[in-house]
Amino acid sequence: MDNRTNTIAGWVLAGCGAALGLSIVGGMLFHGERPEKMGYAIEGVVEEGAGGAAADVPIASLLPTADAAKGAEVFKKCAACHTINQGGANGVGPNLYGTLGEAIAKGKNGFAFSAALAGVGGTWDFDKMNAWLTSPRKFANGTKMTFAGLGNAQDRANVILYLNQQGSNLPLPAAPAAGAAPAAGADQPATANAAEAAVENGADTADIANTGTPASGAPSVDPEAARKGARSEK
Repeated sequence: MDNRTNTIAGWVLAGCGAALGLSIVGGMLFHGERPEKMGYAIEGVVEEGAGGAAADVPIASLLPTADAAKGAEVFKKCAACHTINQGGANGVGPNLYGTLGEAIAKGKNGFAFSAALAGVGGTWDFDKMNAWLTSPRKFANGTKMTFAGLGNAQDRANVILYLNQQGSNLPLPAAPAAGAAPAAGADQPATANAAEAAVENGADTADIANTGTPASGAPSVDPEAARKGARSEK
């Protein structure tokens, strides 16, 4: 093998070595790991399965502080498919004037509602509208409405208040009463409660000082008392 052939072979080997080295270094520098959560968040859209949790906030507790002007801004997300003026034409979705208080999937100048929504029944009250805006697909599985829902509870309250002012004007529901406070002393040990009850009934505190059950491995008799008893017997 002449010198020229040796030179070519050497350059080929050197090139392969350099490529391998660059590949290893590049892998170390640009190593990627699978993210804990795939995808990225889109504002105003709730995840599948999250709607139920968001809807747990009672809409009646949010409506008193709702802002119809802010609701009008939120409604701009709906304006691509819906009109809301009196006598407005149906579009991709029905005209929404006077919707609250109406029968679900009825009227609206002959708009063709999905069988899924028509099967829900009842009327559009505040709770149903809140559930619908949280997740249309969960409210009526199979609905033609493709909007994923409003994840922010206050946004829903704002837009519901705005909708109510557009031809419905239903009285707002009363805010739910605050939850009952825990029973007094519910987190106290049973022995403490028993001692307090005994004192209230007139028992001598000396008789109830050791009414608690000894912990596992603890002596059943006070050592000092045992020594005093032994000396008195002598």
